[in-house]
Amino acid sequence: MFMSVLRKGLVGAASLAGGLAVLGCVTATPASAQASDLAARISRIEDEAAIKRLVDTFSNLADRKDIDTQVMLFTDDATVQSWVDGKPAPALKGRNELAKAFSGFLAQFTTVYHMNGQQTVTIDGDDATGTAYCLVVLISKAEGKAVHRTMGVRYDDRYVRENGKWLIADRTSHFEWTTIQEYPA
Repeated sequence: MFMSVLRKGLVGAASLAGGLAVLGCVTATPASAQASDLAARISRIEDEAAIKRLVDTFSNLADRKDIDTQVMLFTDDATVQSWVDGKPAPALKGRNELAKAFSGFLAQFTTVYHMNGQQTVTIDGDDATGTAYCLVVLISKAEGKAVHRTMGVRYDDRYVRENGKWLIADRTSHFEWTTIQEYPA
């Protein structure tokens, strides 16, 4: 509803701009070209928001350890390559491998908490690339202590739109740094 009202209002603004052009107040651009440019900009903003929501949803599902839903955010043949301390971990391919690796990793922790930060995206039709930053807090218990890990992670992603929905096709996860604190449990 909001987008429909916004589009109508912006088309009206394009008509006003056309009228101002007749008076010599602005450079004349046909209203149809302005509306087309506006529609393209709105579409790009909607795509950027959908990709941001995709990345945020991935993190929210990880925090809840809802792996079955989380892997559906990836294409059937998605790849994930993680780098830890500058060294590659074994690459994962396809939803089954992702599900097994994600659930095994997250099972180690009593608490998982992602805090997503800045994200940049470049969109080209139904393909896109992006970089997203995240702080991940992982808490486990060992030998009567709570072990609190905070990790700085950068995701370099490739996204594709399939059946009108953005999915992660390839992800390179860079675990840049980790701090570890221990507390009595």
